[in-house]
Amino acid sequence: MQLSEIEREQLYAIVEKYDHHPDVQRMREYIQHGSVTTYQHCKNVALVSFWLNRRLHLHADETSLAVGALLHDFYLYDWHNKGTFHGLRRLFEMHGFSHPGCACINAERVFGITKKEQSIISSHMWPLTFRHVPTCREAIIVCLADKYCAVVESMFRRSHAGAVVDGSVEVDGEEW
Repeated sequence: MQLSEIEREQLYAIVEKYDHHPDVQRMREYIQHGSVTTYQHCKNVALVSFWLNRRLHLHADETSLAVGALLHDFYLYDWHNKGTFHGLRRLFEMHGFSHPGCACINAERVFGITKKEQSIISSHMWPLTFRHVPTCREAIIVCLADKYCAVVESMFRRSHAGAVVDGSVEVDGEEW
């Protein structure tokens, strides 16, 4: 899965103002899957989402798609250290269930995102978050791209994760 140079530039033009924000850069401090940071994971999901939309001619709103993908895990904490399972009553407080809401609240507070972008973020963990079903094509694309990236990042070492998601992504890097 590789975007052309023009497609990369178009994607970056959409997310640039978010990407430079200090809170988005804080996502580099947290590990998401394997040894891939939350920041790199969100970049991977944005790249794959953009690629799917373009290659499958899905006609999604590219601004909402890119912003929702970049901010879908904007929860800003180390989920590896957040609580433990304490029975069925606390099940829905676990990270997998709770982080989409936290990410959505953060994105709304920091950036004032649109309702569609909120929907993308809050439903990206479906079907785990069964009450938050993706209701637009952008949310479905990000949900699928997130699952794909999570599997790739978890199964392969960091050096391979970027290459599998997008052949020219610099995994540690600054490049989109």
